[in-house]
Order: sequence, then structure tokens, then C-alpha cells
Amino acid sequence: MIEQDTIRLLRECDAGIKMGISSIHDSVGYVKDDEMKGILERSLERHEKIKDEMQGLLADYHDDGKEPAAMAKGMEWFKTNVTLAMENSDGAVADFITDGCNMGVKSLSRYLNQYKAADEKSKDISKRLIKEEEQLAVDIRRYL
Repeated sequence: MIEQDTIRLLRECDAGIKMGISSIHDSVGYVKDDEMKGILERSLERHEKIKDEMQGLLADYHDDGKEPAAMAKGMEWFKTNVTLAMENSDGAVADFITDGCNMGVKSLSRYLNQYKAADEKSKDISKRLIKEEEQLAVDIRRYL
């Protein structure tokens, strides 16, 4: 049970962090304010470090992880490449990123609660990812 919950939790976190990295990466190009761009780039670096650690844990279980749902990726692409291109403001980017952070925190918290038997390393990485998402939402709040 522990191994099964651990793998499931890591897979969901893997899909979530891939979605987050993609959203942040795609959004940075629309940001005009240098400070906001720096906030996003630093968060992107922290997300990448967590992802690398998560990939290592998944590899220990001989698992390739999980890709984000195609529908979610399509919606993210549309919102980034169409909506942000049309609105083209730092406020629109902040709104988009905040929504993504909130969805990530909600989903990851649900999976953390659902897979209670997961090992402590996996729970810890999930909690760190949740904290990163929460902090990013706070850091860009002033741009809303």
C-alpha cells in the first residue's frame, strides 16, 4: 500500500509540476515589469529543482511519471497564447498564474490527503511544491 500510494502521489505531483513549469515558462515572455519577470524566473528555477528531485524518486520506483491531461494542456496553451497575447498586460499574467497556483494547491492538497500511505519523502516533496505555489501567488499578488 505504501509503495502504491507513493507512486500515485508522485505521478500526480509530476503532472502538476509539469503544468506549472509550462505555464510559468510560457507566461514570462508576456511580462513587461522586470521585477515580476524575476519573480517568475526564480519560481521557475525552484519548480525545476523540485521536478528533478521528483523525477529521481520516480526513477527509484522505475516509473516514468505522468503527463498533464491533454485537455488541461490545451486550455493552458490557449489561455497563454491567445488570451495573454490579446490582453498583453502584467495584470493578465498575474491573474493567469494566480489561477494556476490556486488550482495546483487545491489539486495537490487533495492528492496528499488521498494518498495518506505515501512515504514521507513523497509527502515532503508534495508539501514543498504546495508551498512554492502558495508563495508564487502571494509574490505576484501586487500585479493583479
